[in-house]
Amino acid sequence: MANCRLFITGVLLLLSTSSWAAVLPEDRSDVMYHYYSGDGVTIDGPSILLRKKIGNRVSLSANYYLDTVSGASIDVRATASPYVEEREETTLGADFLHNKTLVSMSYTNSSENDFEASSAYIGISQDFFGDLTNISLSYAKGWDEVGRRGDENFLEEADRNKYGIGITQIVTKSMIVGFSAEHISDEGYLNNPYRSVRFLDDSAARGFSFATEIYPETRSSNAVSLNANYYLPYRAAIYADVRWYNDTWGITASNGKLGYIHTIGDDWIIDVYARYYSQESADFYQDLFGRPNEFNFMARDKEMSTYSNFTAGISVAYEWQFSASAMIKKSSIQFEYDYMQFDYDNFRDVTADAPVGEEPLFGFSANVIKVYASIWY
Repeated sequence: MANCRLFITGVLLLLSTSSWAAVLPEDRSDVMYHYYSGDGVTIDGPSILLRKKIGNRVSLSANYYLDTVSGASIDVRATASPYVEEREETTLGADFLHNKTLVSMSYTNSSENDFEASSAYIGISQDFFGDLTNISLSYAKGWDEVGRRGDENFLEEADRNKYGIGITQIVTKSMIVGFSAEHISDEGYLNNPYRSVRFLDDSAARGFSFATEIYPETRSSNAVSLNANYYLPYRAAIYADVRWYNDTWGITASNGKLGYIHTIGDDWIIDVYARYYSQESADFYQDLFGRPNEFNFMARDKEMSTYSNFTAGISVAYEWQFSASAMIKKSSIQFEYDYMQFDYDNFRDVTADAPVGEEPLFGFSANVIKVYASIWY
């Protein structure tokens, strides 16, 4: 779980000193509650993180995450009824420190009634040049099993491989910059079994019917990002990051984020930020096709369309310090709120009463709330 206090503390320390060495994560426990509401769907649930060091070289962690999903998005409302389901995710991790090298490993399992996903991760981070430069490499392997509610005979599989590299550089005592790149290779069943394409059908009451989407069985994607954190002289910081993405399905995307962190006294931290995301649709995406098997690959999932998203958020954190002799060193509570607006350029609302192909373009807003409570010991 991200913690605003840890972030600002890290920025202030890193930017006010000339060195930075690899360290194990601190012993801590976090509890988070998250809530999302948008496009007719509500998602909420808790998450618990426990982290404990063993000596000076090993840190172990365990995380439990629960999502309860209810309602139905516009894709589902067009062809099916609202539903309720739960997703449980468990992660076990370990970090190993040797001199200036930090090795991290984890295993994650995510389970719901129609989807089972497992993944393994390993990453290595090394400091160079007087601890002013950090280089990290990572690899993750994922295995998915995809089912479909109401069809016990439906079972598909997908494999995922993700490679990453990152470089972080202290430029001056007031500025840190970073670069990262990742490559993802997917193979197997890659579409959603509940998503459908629509096609012209003169025999249907509204002039169109639905058919199952057809996706390629391979996908390769690449992304690069740049970020910077700048320490201001009055115990505050500004930060920004930009990211570019493209894949073999023809999707291209970019996003940028700008934020400002301000401390009030020794206990309060306020973080305000804005993010903009823009995406061009996949080559085989259309809102309306001419016939059921018009092309080899056909998609109408709105996440494959051309759309943009604007997010504005605020995070407020308060921290308590305890005496050095106390079992608990410090604790904090954090509240985070995001407002999100999605606008689709070539995905139409088929639930609207309008002639086929002339329905209004779809768009919706969403609200996201997260509440964190953390203790360090």
